Amino acid sequence: MFEAGDIREWRDHDVVDSGGSKIGTLEAVYVDTRTDKPSFATVTVGLPTRRRLVFVPLAGATVGPGYLRVTYAKSQVKDAPSIETDGELPATDEQAVFAHYELAYETGMGGERRLARR
Repeated sequence: MFEAGDIREWRDHDVVDSGGSKIGTLEAVYVDTRTDKPSFATVTVGLPTRRRLVFVPLAGATVGPGYLRVTYAKSQVKDAPSIETDGELPATDEQAVFAHYELAYETGMGGERRLARR
């Protein structure tokens, strides 16, 4: 895995699936508020006039020259919950992001939201 400080350097680089197909470009990293470790990334997808940000887990992701490879298929990532390119993920929508990837969801230690953008 990689540290949050390192992954921020990959912003605007390609995000590819496990087979090497381009999904989109890395927009932001979200950390788990319980551990402060990278947990999800947002990926810019869509046509130039209809862009949106989709969420993809970073567990098992690797970096290469100019790209971030995630362990999920392009089709699954493109169908993930999304936000507008200038939007924010509402705390009430976090559970749907985890559910899309069949990941367990729990709020942060004090009941706060689980994901924080870095």
